[in-house]
Amino acid sequence: MHENKNERVWWVYLLACKNERLYAGVALDVEARFALHVTGKGARFTRANRPERILAAKPFPSRSLAQKAECALKKLDKASKLKWARDHARPRLIVDS
Repeated sequence: MHENKNERVWWVYLLACKNERLYAGVALDVEARFALHVTGKGARFTRANRPERILAAKPFPSRSLAQKAECALKKLDKASKLKWARDHARPRLIVDS
């Protein structure tokens, strides 16, 4: 079955990385994107700050909305990002490397 492009769910996700750093990103498949980050094929930031686990993810109906939410998330201070993670934690998405 072919998935309708307009029905895809985009996710904003937050990763816990080494050195107590946080990384926010956007993906269609959070678990697959996390795997890429872990293997060093993700963002430059996660190559330097190895991801340890997915803290949270929030779904959006379009890439545009997800990217706007990601931008807003990245502007938050660490405490606010961690609150966002608590508010959007999804146990099935919490993956440890």
